[in-house]
Amino acid sequence: WVQEEAPDVLCLQETKCGGPSVPPEVRGLPGLPHQFWASAEGRPGYSGVGLLAKTEPLKVTYGIGVPEHDSEGRVITAEFPALFVVSAYVPNAGRGLVRLEPRLRWDSAFLEFLRRLDAQKPVLLCGDLNVAHREIDLCHPGPNRGSAGFTPQEREGFSRLLGAGFVDSFRLLYPEARGAFTFWTYLGGARARNVGWRLDYFVLSRRLADSALCDSKIRSAVPGSDHCPITAYLAL
Repeated sequence: WVQEEAPDVLCLQETKCGGPSVPPEVRGLPGLPHQFWASAEGRPGYSGVGLLAKTEPLKVTYGIGVPEHDSEGRVITAEFPALFVVSAYVPNAGRGLVRLEPRLRWDSAFLEFLRRLDAQKPVLLCGDLNVAHREIDLCHPGPNRGSAGFTPQEREGFSRLLGAGFVDSFRLLYPEARGAFTFWTYLGGARARNVGWRLDYFVLSRRLADSALCDSKIRSAVPGSDHCPITAYLAL
């Protein structure tokens, strides 16, 4: 699928492996020779992100400058001439919301990180952001109001992100689209019944959305994970 899609930049989340453990078929993907990997310190099989690019970035950084979060290998940022591309795997609040407080600290720190980038040049954030922002973004909003990914606090955190000059690209283009999900639990045939959540996003600086965004697609027919890929098209 990646070869057919032929992206200029491919962002991966929840890779669960460090650079040396990346499978050879991924390392050898044609057209994506510049590869960058982050993983959790001392926790094999946990978290992790990747960023693969057709052209070499001007600069690549890891983390957001906050030790509490950076030890988990959740962010890679690549600077290109026209924009920053951020691959991010946002922490899950956990079953029973046991990690809600660390998640809320993350939301605040990550927003400040994105604001600092945006002050330099436009930002394209690609990631599993572990939140369904609006009721339309999950199949069963009522029973899930207290569930990780749909708490008032997490939804408010996403609203603050949008209020800081960023745009949810899919909702900008498809404001009323229903059944547009990117994650389905493996239990109960959820994917076949499209009982899902929209947790994966392209979030852009407003000026980038206004000047360069062509489309934002959810590739729900692509198998291989409990999440599906998403694709953003930008004219830069």
